[in-house]
Amino acid sequence: MLRVGVILSGAGVCDGSEIHESVLTLLALDQNGAQAVFMAPNKNQSEVVNHANNAVSHETRNVLTESARIARGQIRDIREIHAADLDAVILPGGYGAVKNLSDFCWSGEKCWVDGEVFRLLREMLAAKKPIGAICIAPAILAKVFATEGPKLTIGTDEKTAEVLQKMGATHEAAQADEIVVDEHLQIVSTPGYMLATRISEVQSGVDRMVEAVLRRAKKRAAEQPADSATASIGRNGRGRRAQQPADSATARVAMKSSRATRPVTRKRPVRA
Repeated sequence: MLRVGVILSGAGVCDGSEIHESVLTLLALDQNGAQAVFMAPNKNQSEVVNHANNAVSHETRNVLTESARIARGQIRDIREIHAADLDAVILPGGYGAVKNLSDFCWSGEKCWVDGEVFRLLREMLAAKKPIGAICIAPAILAKVFATEGPKLTIGTDEKTAEVLQKMGATHEAAQADEIVVDEHLQIVSTPGYMLATRISEVQSGVDRMVEAVLRRAKKRAAEQPADSATASIGRNGRGRRAQQPADSATARVAMKSSRATRPVTRKRPVRA
């Protein structure tokens, strides 16, 4: 069974992962016989938003703890995950992708990307394992793979597309039910709620993205069976995994908050 990492950024479109996109990703993975491995950074959110009125709250919430709501507690600290543990990675959208996994929401082309997210994505590229991204999450890939010039989509938003292109990406317009594939970098992206007005439109795009990611993951696993996530798990008594018996997709993490990130001034955000 292929193991696919799903990088979450909280719970809720305004300050975390877009829940529909996240759940549809999980459903598509399950329907295609793959195992989702949920993960998130263990740090505080950049801000907390009341989803009933879109007002910023002064409370503090942890990205990993909030993401566990979507994962039903079956989530890992991303720092514990490496490319050898996975066959592919997918990033749902939502403002958390550009507020917590990066600060693209405020800094645009000059944004930073969370260090552990950056590290894992670069590991996946080095291992030639596929990466999927939904909605605004491709902005993270544009930054992480700036020197490689990734081809991706965030839909038809010309202003956001221009920013991604300034970061070194090649943007290709696409509709909500379509995907864009970078065959060289093994990246598959779909617009999600950047364009969709109905959840069925999001489902069509996510299904196609997941299927495209899994096809590439299966092909790679067949060509290099000794370097698949399943083979890594099966190495009893050898390697890093043998030293971490609790390192499974169903292991529950201790909900412990890390130090808060620096406060930021809320500016007009991009659409997620």
